[in-house]
Amino acid sequence: MAEFEKVAEKDELNAGERKSFIIDDLPALLVCIGDDYYAIEDVCTHDGQPLTDGPIEDCAIVCPRHGAKFDLKEGTPMCMPATEPIQTLQVDVRDDGIYVEVPE
Repeated sequence: MAEFEKVAEKDELNAGERKSFIIDDLPALLVCIGDDYYAIEDVCTHDGQPLTDGPIEDCAIVCPRHGAKFDLKEGTPMCMPATEPIQTLQVDVRDDGIYVEVPE
């Protein structure tokens, strides 16, 4: 059974906002788009730099350094220079907060 860790309060993020956190030594990013939340590994697979401040476009995040773009739902790279996906983490919105699956 998957283990989840609370990473934010339900009212902590508004649409378009994000929050950095560490889960099991993995730098991660929680992103709110509309009423949906996405949790991703906060490291570009192209150069190992944070995606934290990258622009969000059409449910994707763009690396602020070299423009690699990743799908927030699946983690798949959508353009060069990235060729490897980023890790995505399952999000569970509960009455007492937002929880993210601890990576294996």
